[in-house]
Amino acid sequence: MSGTGDRRPIAARDLAVTGRIAGWLVRRGASADAISMAGMVAGLAAGLAFAGVSWCPGAARPLWILGALFVQLRLMANLLDGMVAVGRGIASPAGELFNEVPDRVSDTAVLLGIGIAAGAPALGLAAALAAMATAYIRAVGKAAGAPSDFRGPMAKQHRMALVTALALWCALAPLGWSLGLPAIVLWIILVLALATAWRRLAGAWRTLRATGSAL
Repeated sequence: MSGTGDRRPIAARDLAVTGRIAGWLVRRGASADAISMAGMVAGLAAGLAFAGVSWCPGAARPLWILGALFVQLRLMANLLDGMVAVGRGIASPAGELFNEVPDRVSDTAVLLGIGIAAGAPALGLAAALAAMATAYIRAVGKAAGAPSDFRGPMAKQHRMALVTALALWCALAPLGWSLGLPAIVLWIILVLALATAWRRLAGAWRTLRATGSAL
């Protein structure tokens, strides 16, 4: 994790409990990059749990719950890596790689896992590509001189909130009430992620155009 660059606005960063956890990690010299990698492992585990719903239907309910838990652990790692980097006052030379690459791997694993659970892996991959496009456009816009754009309507936190809600619903709802729902959620993520990518692209273009006009 790079540490002090542009940061995604996250309300949980201001909670006392997350501050205490981050402080505990800082005091023990935890590596922000290692926390980022742990988040990626949690994302991969979430994807495997979701895919396991299709592979082991008899264990679907606990697998949905396990997947939701790993998604939240992934998000917690995404939150803490930056807090630890800032708390320790350090920036890894490879911080941007650790900040971005694990997120893309996690998103792909989670959404592909949902696609396998839905019996539509191609749809899961399409949703993952759309999610990747939102991050790609943000990174390119930043490299070109625009501020980092974390807006939705389907930014990372929105995607993972929707996936978590889906997983808990599928785990707890009566049998039959979730039929077709994973595919519907993937379509929602796909369409709104594409809308997010377009919104960020348009925003970066307007900012860079205005900056160029002012020079």
